[in-house]
Amino acid sequence: MELRQLRYFVAIVDHGSLSRAALVLHVAQPALTQQLRQLEEELGAQLLHRSAHGMLSTDAGKIFYEHAQAILKQVADARSAVVQSTTRPSGSVSLGLPHSISGALALPLLTATRTRYPEITLQLTEEISGSLTEQLKSGRLNLAVLFDDVSAGHFSATPLVEENLMFICRSGSSFAPAAASLRLQEALASTLILPARQHGVRPLVERVAQGAGLALGTILEINSLAILRSALLADLGATLLPVAPLLADIERGAMTAWPVVDPAVTRQVTLCASRNIPLTNAAAAIGKLVREVTEDLCARGAWPGARLG
Repeated sequence: MELRQLRYFVAIVDHGSLSRAALVLHVAQPALTQQLRQLEEELGAQLLHRSAHGMLSTDAGKIFYEHAQAILKQVADARSAVVQSTTRPSGSVSLGLPHSISGALALPLLTATRTRYPEITLQLTEEISGSLTEQLKSGRLNLAVLFDDVSAGHFSATPLVEENLMFICRSGSSFAPAAASLRLQEALASTLILPARQHGVRPLVERVAQGAGLALGTILEINSLAILRSALLADLGATLLPVAPLLADIERGAMTAWPVVDPAVTRQVTLCASRNIPLTNAAAAIGKLVREVTEDLCARGAWPGARLG
């Protein structure tokens, strides 16, 4: 198996046809077809099939595509690590951010990267935390901002901030508490809109509830922050989240947030990297910059509800 075969295969999948991939790669289409056939013969599986919509991946092809992407990225990182200077890092760095963090961190980090490291291309991926964990394990991400429930065995983790989860609902909602704060037991008795069990704040809420001898009531599972926001505005329930991802709605009065006490629900936000895949100089520089930007945001009060961990 050769690296060029991996590049050819990824290009065919990305462009959806042999002819378009051949043009982009500057390779004759018969040669591209031959390399694909040799790759399939070596793997003993069909990776692609023709359809009315172009070349589509088989189930085996979808699996191989993920591995091929990770391998090609690690090769590019290795090449970049050898040639780049420690005083002037350059190259591409991929950083994963959960939906609930990107609103606070993404734009300040992009601005700081452009100013400090103009030769680094920062690629931001916004996903649910479960997906980011898998991408970081496979090497498709250099770094990811995750939470304190990640598997410590796979990652090296640097604490960034702590965030309190708040009880948030539409202003004037039937779910709104009467007092200035509410106990966790009261919050759990409401209809809560939360991600599925393997994602985001849900494992944290369940862990704290279990530790307090409490059980969750009615749950509406929504993994998309945009859809969760729409459900809140439609008054389908309340949620337990940090204020940052819904700050615009809270500031304009469309939503209201209440502190949760007895016990409070707090999450640790961490910057994670693989223990098995070395960071390039550029990735290490971005990791340091993430910590600096986070400290600045907290010092200026620009990351509401967060304090340095």
